[in-house]
Amino acid sequence: MKERIYELRELLNRYNYEYYVLENPTVSDYEFDSLLRELINLEEKYPECFDPNSPTQRVGGQVVDAFEKIKHKRLMLSLGNAFNDEELEDFDRKIKEALQSNGEIEYMCELKIDGLAMSIEYVDGKMNYGATRGNGLEGEIVTHNIKTIKSIPLNVEDTRTFEVRGEVYMPKKSFNKLNAIRKGNGETLFANPRNAASGSVRQMDSAIAATRGLDMFMYTYVDCEQFGCHKQSEALDELEKKGFKTNPERRVCNGIREVIEYIKEYTLKRDSLAYEIDGIVIKVNDIDLHDLIGYTMKTPKWAIAYKFPAMEVKTKLRDIIFTVGRTGKITPNAVLDPVLVAGSTVSRATLHNEDFVLGKNIKIGDNVIIRKAGDVIPEVVRPVLEDRSGAEVDFVMASVCPVCGGKVERNGEEAAHYCVNEHCPAKKIEGMIHFASKGAMDIDGLGEKVVEELYNLGYVKCIPDIYKLSECAGELMKVDGYGAKSVNNLLDAIEKSKFNSLERLLFALGVDGVGSKTSKVLAKRFENIDALANASFDELVAIKDIGDVVARSVMSFFMNEENLRLINELKSLGLNTLYLNNNVSFKETAFKNKNVLVTGTLNSYKRNEVKDLLENLGANVLSSVSKNLDYLIVGSEPGSKLEKAKKLGITILDEEEFLDLLK
Repeated sequence: MKERIYELRELLNRYNYEYYVLENPTVSDYEFDSLLRELINLEEKYPECFDPNSPTQRVGGQVVDAFEKIKHKRLMLSLGNAFNDEELEDFDRKIKEALQSNGEIEYMCELKIDGLAMSIEYVDGKMNYGATRGNGLEGEIVTHNIKTIKSIPLNVEDTRTFEVRGEVYMPKKSFNKLNAIRKGNGETLFANPRNAASGSVRQMDSAIAATRGLDMFMYTYVDCEQFGCHKQSEALDELEKKGFKTNPERRVCNGIREVIEYIKEYTLKRDSLAYEIDGIVIKVNDIDLHDLIGYTMKTPKWAIAYKFPAMEVKTKLRDIIFTVGRTGKITPNAVLDPVLVAGSTVSRATLHNEDFVLGKNIKIGDNVIIRKAGDVIPEVVRPVLEDRSGAEVDFVMASVCPVCGGKVERNGEEAAHYCVNEHCPAKKIEGMIHFASKGAMDIDGLGEKVVEELYNLGYVKCIPDIYKLSECAGELMKVDGYGAKSVNNLLDAIEKSKFNSLERLLFALGVDGVGSKTSKVLAKRFENIDALANASFDELVAIKDIGDVVARSVMSFFMNEENLRLINELKSLGLNTLYLNNNVSFKETAFKNKNVLVTGTLNSYKRNEVKDLLENLGANVLSSVSKNLDYLIVGSEPGSKLEKAKKLGITILDEEEFLDLLK
């Protein structure tokens, strides 16, 4: 029986490969299902023969409690973007300059699949793990769901340890089928195949992922040079030989003009493909040249992603309504007939301000062209003048606030209209939404809808009420949708936010012109809110990156009696108003009280990011090499600082050693 189990596994793996990779099945579905049922029964009868990479594991059923994090052995870098021929030609020019060559460069062109990047490692011929890209440095292990994708081999003949990367995607056919089922069940529909694929891969229960019809194209054979592949085209061919599915539409192009012709061809073919693509990836085909061409902080210089132009569609503009922001700014918004564009249904679009609408001659009742690129907010490009019937209605800017009916005044300097009523409910609601947002006080569970509901129910009418919510917790738990667990979680998040550092509070208060970066600068300089409140104009403008406008805005904010009352009340409610350099939470770190200097380009962090990180770990970040230096962190192209540090006997850390210390 054990021999039969091994025989069945081998047969089913081969049939899977023929069906899902070669798309050339040699047995009927009935025969395949009969063999699979036989194997399931035998494995149940002989549990000692269990194999996590058996074909029976593709049906799902494994449930995880949480996604385990894993650090990628090699960074999963993002790509720079090009949007037109000129930018592609500039990319080609820089490649030639780096190689000091005037000849044509050989490029590999591949379709940019609109899905989810994934890394899979194989050890001793078996799938070891599958992990998402995450932030490029660290991802989440989703092996239980990856195993359900039938085009991915669970076993390979190569027993060496190696890693492959690619794109998990949902074919259009699977997407349409899934949404039809969800519609029938009264469930929310997925906006596009990319979102559906991402949601499926991150299911705790692999049985759900197994029903979603996911697929995967491989596009990277990591460190393939050590396996004898020195061109991207060779690497993809080798992956095919190993049993992996690669995209057949790829092409080696000689020179950038052939690349541009390839892009034109697939721009036209895009809609006829069985899967969504959002561009073309162009790589220097010769892998041995990659290190010579180099990297920026975030992207390889030897590859680029051409992004298709933003999609434009025509729809009817039914009405123009007005919304009120936290500063009282009145914004006109287009109400549109719902239309699918760039993978999502659009029914609203911002019209910015009065001048925007009048300048584009937009009228209510117009057919309009709207544009949306990826996750960018949709915009109205223009009205279709030839479609006008004469029944269209001219736009008139709101003369009173649409929420409170208060007076509206125009700010001529920025062509914006504002509600001047200090007690406008919309301004208060938007102010609280901003206060609780992720970049500000980061109160988990206190999103836009919850703030609106709590305001309308009378529980929070102003920012201090957020911190008094515990007083009416019992009453709130009786409201539909607010059970004991959700209320307690919200109260815990509110309590936790009291201990945020000063820069978060400053940003949350919404000082005009003071964003998250400026808040950090001010908090670090003055260390507590009282010192900032008493700062003079000269003290403020003396700070780097603080100009006259921001300085006056800060002074105006702290001269306002209502703002001072708000701050004093927040203090009385227990909110921290001190700048907490993050190193206070570290009893000891490798960098605490050390003099550190960074030279060259790091792949993992931008220069300002690593500087902030080191300072938060208690380091003194220097600008030049001296005998007092403890560590020199070296990236690519370090320059003369490296040689000077070597002569002085300074401890030198490469990027990998630096990341290990951070860990």
